[in-house]
Amino acid sequence: MTVRKAVHFGAGNIGRGFVGFLLGRAGYELVFADVNAALIDELASSTGYRVHEVGEASISHEVTGYRALNSAADPEAVVHEIATADAVTTAVGPNILRFIAPLIVAGLRARSSGAPRLHVMACENAIGATGMLVGEMRALVSEEEWPELAAGAVFANTAVDRIVPGQSPDAGLDVTVESYFEWAIESEPFGEERPEIPGVTWVEDLAPYIERKLFTVNTGHATTAYLGRAAGHTGIAESLADPEVHARVLAVLRETKEMLVRVHGFDPEAQEAYLQRILERFANPGITDTVQRVGRQPLRKLSRHERFIEPAERLAGFGVEPVALLDAIGALLEFDVPEDPESVELQQMLASRSPEEFVREVAGVDAESPLQAPLVRVVGASQQAA
Repeated sequence: MTVRKAVHFGAGNIGRGFVGFLLGRAGYELVFADVNAALIDELASSTGYRVHEVGEASISHEVTGYRALNSAADPEAVVHEIATADAVTTAVGPNILRFIAPLIVAGLRARSSGAPRLHVMACENAIGATGMLVGEMRALVSEEEWPELAAGAVFANTAVDRIVPGQSPDAGLDVTVESYFEWAIESEPFGEERPEIPGVTWVEDLAPYIERKLFTVNTGHATTAYLGRAAGHTGIAESLADPEVHARVLAVLRETKEMLVRVHGFDPEAQEAYLQRILERFANPGITDTVQRVGRQPLRKLSRHERFIEPAERLAGFGVEPVALLDAIGALLEFDVPEDPESVELQQMLASRSPEEFVREVAGVDAESPLQAPLVRVVGASQQAA
């Protein structure tokens, strides 16, 4: 039996505890690639690590048989691995995909004639992340070369969902994750070549799954962080135990529910059950996560197509003022954490821009949008309170 090989970019907690972990369990020879020299050295010198699932079914798994490469110090080795791999996956953050694109392009060029198509899947918290990666790759290749290069790969978008909290300082390579997970992959690009990965949900139309996850899980998680921090809490579960915070988070998810039902035709009762399940996951006592970690990078979270502005914009377009989402955005604007560069930049922009400028530059919302006026009011109120 031929052993499949996967090159996974991103050896952090999500890579080790979710995507890479599932690929290893599916029988792939796993190669981690990362620019964190200390982490790669630790992985390369180790014989294994453990993934601890906590929740309804608490269990620990031993992960062994992987290799680790420093993609900054030895890009040629990574390209060599891609040239003979069956799959390439990522868990690095959407903004880092542009640094991975040259390695995948070089790996595709180095593949032998007649090699099976390389399965490329970006597993990021973003809509159409694999499409973003493809865009970065196309920018590096001539129009003449691209069709032949692209023919050697399958590019499939995915939706990933698993809470991987900040880890204990003494955890080493071990990772604690929630027992629940969802990895949805669009099936159409694979045709009849769908790889066997136990636990994957194959879907014909990924967009509803991505948006349901982004605008329920990610919106709800960030909302809990910002409202919880504003209420003086330090943990996510602790924040949700506060009845007022819980009620305000629920109000936000009821608004995103209305948007998702209108846009994608989800059954309202099914979506209500889904969001209640999400709240139960956030309250998992086995997941010790902080509002500061979950709330980091507030500027990205406030950008136009992210977890707050996109659903709020759509609701406003339906003639519904997103009161609860605007409440959450107000709490986001209070996120002042000197250790987080985006938080520092956020506060600087609030201090130096008019409300209209801030809304246009940060949230991508202009005067033609029905969301502009209420969003300007929220930003102005935040500036006056500062």
